[in-house]
Amino acid sequence: METTATVEPKTGWNLAPGQEIAPGRTAQALLGGGERYEAYVAFNERLMMPTVLKVLRPAFANDEHARRSMAREGELLARLQHPGLTRLFGIDVDGPRPFIELEHVEGPRLSTLVRRHGRLNPEQAFPLGRQLAATLHFLHAEGFLHLDVKPSNIIMGPVPRLIDLSVARRDGRSHLIRGFIGTDAFMSPEQADPALWPTIGPKSDTWGLGATFYFAVAKRLPHSTGRHRATGKERFPQLVESPAPLEPLRHSPPLVDLIMQMLARDPELRPSVAELFDRFDELAERAGVGKVRFR
Repeated sequence: METTATVEPKTGWNLAPGQEIAPGRTAQALLGGGERYEAYVAFNERLMMPTVLKVLRPAFANDEHARRSMAREGELLARLQHPGLTRLFGIDVDGPRPFIELEHVEGPRLSTLVRRHGRLNPEQAFPLGRQLAATLHFLHAEGFLHLDVKPSNIIMGPVPRLIDLSVARRDGRSHLIRGFIGTDAFMSPEQADPALWPTIGPKSDTWGLGATFYFAVAKRLPHSTGRHRATGKERFPQLVESPAPLEPLRHSPPLVDLIMQMLARDPELRPSVAELFDRFDELAERAGVGKVRFR
């Protein structure tokens, strides 16, 4: 039987540096977290290196649904080996502090980078788009949808990492989704209102990537901010609003055109991530930052 947490979900473990999180793993710093979990940089005494522990918050530590969701994320990471994803080092969903242990990747999140240092220029955006499209193509080829592509789920580095598979779903079972999955401002229209389209599919991740790139080059969201406790278009303006225009001469006309195609309300009008890879690769070559597909 599933249990439901009734206490404040944002309550954390408040672990100080040097305090044990789980056997052989001590806290170094709190990274942040989400509604159900918090993330710590930890020191793993067996590996003799820092790792990242995603730990269910106290309110969800005994929640069967939350534990199963964490176990599913661990199983996905164990199966999906790709340079654009973080590696799994350990998992324990049955202990007093259920956790999954991940590779610690040095680098800021894309959201932090943009807020602190400003928008990306096209020469930065083109190779980033190519690399993220490659990672999503791998996920889709393996039969999974990410469904929460957003700037805070991208760690910047020599190879950008797409993190957090906690809401990922099998492509062929997306019709079973009930309720909202994702982050409001980065959810495709079909995620925001599944009744309007027959299925949530790979091009839902195209939309999330489009909203991510819009934020990365403009330092703002493509649509107005919805009200979280509302419903329909009041919560999800992307259901009825077109993206606010971008200045082509400032952001590169081909990039603006591509972002707007990614944010098409109708999934059929969006490019696939494989097409995105080719488009970003061509733009990178034209900008003099390298082409990786040889043909």
